[in-house]
Amino acid sequence: MSLRIYNTLSRALVDFSPLTPGHVRMYVCGMTVYDLCHLGHARSMIAFDVVQRWLRASGYEVTYVRNITDIDDKIIRRALEGGETVRSLTARMIDALHQDADALGIERPTHEPRATDYVPQMLDMIGRLEARGLAYQADGGDMNFAVRKFPGYGRLSGKTLDELNAGERVAVGQDKRDPLDFVLWKSAKEGEPDEVKWSSPWGAGRPGWHIECSAMGCALLGESFDIHGGGADLAFPHHENEIAQSEGATGQPLAQVWMHNGFINVDNEKMSKSLGNFFTIRDVLAQYDAEVLRFFVVRSHYRSPLAYSDVHLDDARAALKRLYTALHLVAPAPLAQIDWAEPHAARFKAAMDEDFGTPEAVAVLFDLAGEVNRSSSPQMAALLKALGGHLGLLQGDPQAFLQSGAELDAAAIEQQIAARAAAKAAKDFAEADRIRAGLLSRGIVLKDSAAGTTWEAAQ
Repeated sequence: MSLRIYNTLSRALVDFSPLTPGHVRMYVCGMTVYDLCHLGHARSMIAFDVVQRWLRASGYEVTYVRNITDIDDKIIRRALEGGETVRSLTARMIDALHQDADALGIERPTHEPRATDYVPQMLDMIGRLEARGLAYQADGGDMNFAVRKFPGYGRLSGKTLDELNAGERVAVGQDKRDPLDFVLWKSAKEGEPDEVKWSSPWGAGRPGWHIECSAMGCALLGESFDIHGGGADLAFPHHENEIAQSEGATGQPLAQVWMHNGFINVDNEKMSKSLGNFFTIRDVLAQYDAEVLRFFVVRSHYRSPLAYSDVHLDDARAALKRLYTALHLVAPAPLAQIDWAEPHAARFKAAMDEDFGTPEAVAVLFDLAGEVNRSSSPQMAALLKALGGHLGLLQGDPQAFLQSGAELDAAAIEQQIAARAAAKAAKDFAEADRIRAGLLSRGIVLKDSAAGTTWEAAQ
């Protein structure tokens, strides 16, 4: 079965075949680094981390680009409010981004370009658009893209120009000839620091948001590449505008396949900083193991909305414990490579080949865990761990995961276990029960077996 991906542009599942056989070039819109990453960012990073992992598992070489927007109105405003330079603010936030992504097991992209390093490429693209009559300089100094001069604008969002115009709130004035036009180059404003101003043929200023991704994508992946991804909120206007300005400048289709991950919702509203209902990755990792958060995201399909709550995370933790418990009870045998003809592996592959169907793939993991529990087969345990690895799961030490989050330190717990063993040996079963109950009240569950007593955190 060949890999099929849902293409937002065609609104259909399409058979995937890269432009260059054996090599996938993928661009995903990254973060605007003015604040810490929230769970919406985590979902996008995890979703496309799984995508690139599966592409590699399928035998493709992958060039994966995820950009960083390090120049933007919000960044400038935040830096001025905090009394620091833009460079200082963005450096701090990029470090925090890397720490959060690493904690979530997100593999680093092949390239992580910063917008400020690609201003010359942006200026070149704007110049080509102007030469083709698709860009103009407004009276206020900004360079804008003339939307109505680009045929097919609205293909990605599925809206006509009239529909888009009806929803546009920007009045025509000195900055635009048409409400739908968008900025390519922002002229420098009084009071803005020198570090956010670049020279250009149209005067000092800085790039608009949309042109940044077009320039970075084309510079690193070519004028046409295989996959362009990002959150569903970016489809319009950001990705629509990327298509217009990139294809307007090059005359080539920008991306074969457009992929968009769904929102994380809180109380049926999209999680976002503008709504003030967001939780940072760090907020959540202060309470939950990072792999629990990753599992919470992965077990839902990347295009589906995902409801956030502590209850859902608690459920994810309990479910992940079931998988790790199987690996704790049966040590996996060495596994050189996966036999994809094995029934569990074949089901896993079929699920992932159908638009990265992680819910069905996770169901296979639970079936495998059940098989491990029944058969005590080290080979099945090895397959469980190996398949989990393609989702970025189950690669940690099982005992460490099962014991994570304990209120007491391990040494104190082991002392209590030894005291309980001594009480049982002395046939003081009341004392042994008292110790067990005391540990349980502190969130520690004891598990007796022929090999001795082990423990794990209750939550």
